[in-house]
Amino acid sequence: MTTIGLHTPNAFAGASRQGAARIARLAEELGYDSLWVADHVVLPSPFSAPSPLEPSAPLLDPVVSLAFMAAHTERILLATGCVVLPQREPLVLAKQLASVDVLSGGRLVFGVAVGYLEPELRALGVPLEGRGARAEEYLRAIRELWESEAPAFHGEHVSFKDVDAHPRPVQRPVPVVMGGHSRAAHRRAAELADGWYGWMLGLRATAAQLESLRALSGRPLHITVSPSRPLTPDTVRAYADLGVDRLVAVPPPGLSLPELEDFVRAHAPDSLVRAYAPATTSPDS
Repeated sequence: MTTIGLHTPNAFAGASRQGAARIARLAEELGYDSLWVADHVVLPSPFSAPSPLEPSAPLLDPVVSLAFMAAHTERILLATGCVVLPQREPLVLAKQLASVDVLSGGRLVFGVAVGYLEPELRALGVPLEGRGARAEEYLRAIRELWESEAPAFHGEHVSFKDVDAHPRPVQRPVPVVMGGHSRAAHRRAAELADGWYGWMLGLRATAAQLESLRALSGRPLHITVSPSRPLTPDTVRAYADLGVDRLVAVPPPGLSLPELEDFVRAHAPDSLVRAYAPATTSPDS
């Protein structure tokens, strides 16, 4: 059964105390399986492509947002969707995310990506070149700190031994979801993650991405997609038939809080995920 998640509850109307709490509670009440928070520390100013948002767009820090939402919910999964890993100090991030997992009772999903906004990466002291290898190293270091009895790691960008960090995450292990549409991202998902996240993909593009993933991975991956088409019961069925396990609805930017609440209600899982017979749908873009 395909589940439904909600993206960007930490932006615009969700980037306030009232909005973040209200949307998190509403999503849980309506049966969404997960909340996915976006990550941009800074944005190009003035706006320049390929930035997804104007520099004035309100966007809360993803880890702080998840901790706040954990306090206002009981069951819904709390996911980074996706944290730009190369621009985060890995041991600090490991401590922050472990804290979220503990305080939420084991509801963290660690979604990671290598990033693409050169002005943002540059401002944070991270070269665009080599960011993929850096992200892989950071992810291995984080998992070492979370999972090893005697953590020790030696890489090009991070090295440690004779240290430890507690409490460890409740989940052993924390599920990791790799974002990205390139072959390199598919390889990272196959080698380092438990799942993969595709962003704003149509049916044809999703089918192509999954073909590449399956060719590289010798094990099942949990597939999450934010679709580029409106979510309807037929859309859910079509993506499910491709092998998508979770669809994450993305609200349009700039909605007011009442408008965002309406969007969340309109995409409630009970109205979208229904029993259905397998159907053949011609993929389109």
